[in-house]
Amino acid sequence: MDIQNLDRVPAFITKDGSEIRELLAHRNSCIRNQSLAEARLPPDGSTTPHRHERTEEIYYILQGTGQMQVGEEIHQVVPGDAVAIPPGARHQITNTGNEILKFLCCCAPAYEHDDTLLDR
Repeated sequence: MDIQNLDRVPAFITKDGSEIRELLAHRNSCIRNQSLAEARLPPDGSTTPHRHERTEEIYYILQGTGQMQVGEEIHQVVPGDAVAIPPGARHQITNTGNEILKFLCCCAPAYEHDDTLLDR
């Protein structure tokens, strides 16, 4: 059994500019086909518009408020919202609140920098 605690997992900046803490993935556990990370964006922060050729993602909002864009669709997101992001879909999330926006990122296959294509 592998257990990782958020307080003991180092943070890093992804290619899209978000700060994440990878909780479970092939890099730190027995998990091989997906990854789970917590991401954080400061107030007024935004990820760079990007897409993943191979990876599908789920964002699950934990804290704060944001604006989520997937393709041409734009929606406000709040805690409890889960967002489906299919492979190849251009997406971006922006913190529209006054506190840190925290959300879980579930990726299958696991997140990799080389699968992130920036669309500036």
